[in-house]
Amino acid sequence: MISFVEGEVVTAGPEGAVVLVGGVGLLVHCNPDTLAGLTVGQSARLHTSLVVREDSLTLYGFGTEDERVVFEVAQTASGVGPRVAMAMLATHRPDTLRTVFATQDLKALTLVPGIGPKGAQKLLIELKGRLGEPTGKVPASREGEAAPGVTPWRGQLLEALTGLGWTARDAEGALAEVEPLAAEAEARGESPQLPVLLRAALRSMRR
Repeated sequence: MISFVEGEVVTAGPEGAVVLVGGVGLLVHCNPDTLAGLTVGQSARLHTSLVVREDSLTLYGFGTEDERVVFEVAQTASGVGPRVAMAMLATHRPDTLRTVFATQDLKALTLVPGIGPKGAQKLLIELKGRLGEPTGKVPASREGEAAPGVTPWRGQLLEALTGLGWTARDAEGALAEVEPLAAEAEARGESPQLPVLLRAALRSMRR
């Protein structure tokens, strides 16, 4: 098993990052939150999980060991593969997922792309207790202080996109594309979630 990879981030895009390790470029598939923490040209360490199939070897990377553990445990449930497990972590942080399963929060689980009400009900039963108890720890915010007249999510998203190698001009265009999505969240009284916005921005930039 490859526990982690460490090296220079050569490229980073919608599906993952290429990390230079011992002269070999390894493609590591990451969720938007992990990608947001990478900068092309700088060194990074990613905790990894290798998924072996008959016709492929796919490496998935995470910013923390906790995320890697949740990714692997989630796949012990029937019908959950790497894509769904990654979608779960792209939508909710590990401790939030623990709370979701501990409280049997059906609505929160159906926010995950690819999980409908029936599938969520099944997963709530199968994974209850497997992820452990919520720690109640709130992860440190990446937002920092927002500039006057600029909402925190805009600064965060712009920094994440430029850190992935996109030009400021392209990044600004992507911000305009996801602004309605952020506005919907704010209209519901919720804070726009960076992983969700980053995923939508990357999709718009691929078109």
